[in-house]
Amino acid sequence: MEVEFTKYHGLGNDFILIDNRTEEQPIITSEQAVQLCDRHFGIGADGVIFALPGQDGTDYTMRIFNSDGSEPEMCGNGIRCLAHFLSELEGTSAKTEYRIYTLGGVMLLKLEGDGIKVDMGVPQLMATQIPTTLASADEKVVNAPLDVAGQTWNVTCVSMGNPHCITFVEDAAAINLATLGPQFEHHAAFPQRTNTEFIQVVRPDYLKMRVWERGAGATLACGTGACATVVAGVLTGKSDRKSTVELPGGCLEIEWAENQRVYMTGPAKKVFAGKVSV
Repeated sequence: MEVEFTKYHGLGNDFILIDNRTEEQPIITSEQAVQLCDRHFGIGADGVIFALPGQDGTDYTMRIFNSDGSEPEMCGNGIRCLAHFLSELEGTSAKTEYRIYTLGGVMLLKLEGDGIKVDMGVPQLMATQIPTTLASADEKVVNAPLDVAGQTWNVTCVSMGNPHCITFVEDAAAINLATLGPQFEHHAAFPQRTNTEFIQVVRPDYLKMRVWERGAGATLACGTGACATVVAGVLTGKSDRKSTVELPGGCLEIEWAENQRVYMTGPAKKVFAGKVSV
């Protein structure tokens, strides 16, 4: 089978976008997605995103397979790429807002010039919502001790539709992601695994972040992770409610507004389009 695709990236977090609007399910399997994401034998990407028909009154549905074949609930950088992809598919600049159904909830996106502003919804903070066993089900996990690699880390957990474990460090660049990332991701305290963010506070309104993504490994950016980071920063008194988050691939503007909703603004860029046999 030959499949048309377009490749996009959001701050270096790259994705293969597939027009899946005529089918209710992804037209390729998770195993095929793994092959396409291979950077030596495939197209190369952190994940494959499918634009499917909308549900529950939304414009479209987003599904995504990670580069390891797992399916996350949502992806912040990916959904910004999807917004540009949909705008291109529709062939019009008149539509600037989309309501997208995801496994992590309904997301509202607004195209603003070269950037996309996403209403990421209200963060979930109870341990059962993450999920994690680091606290009782109806308690928050804020500065909780977690033993990883022979060291005790103080972690704060947030769900943005997908699980995040955030820890604040003196020097994010000094973190050995390849060693620590998998140990956090697969820690027994996280029954559905977790994304992990290592955060250096430059100023309360400027944070440096490195991320190990569940199912994708070390990536240049993670939108939901940046959102979760600002929430964790506010909960621990380390961050303003509105902050720039610097990732290896660039910066995102994040705001945890007084209405408790999180807003993410950042770019998405088209790389190239083509056809591939699967």
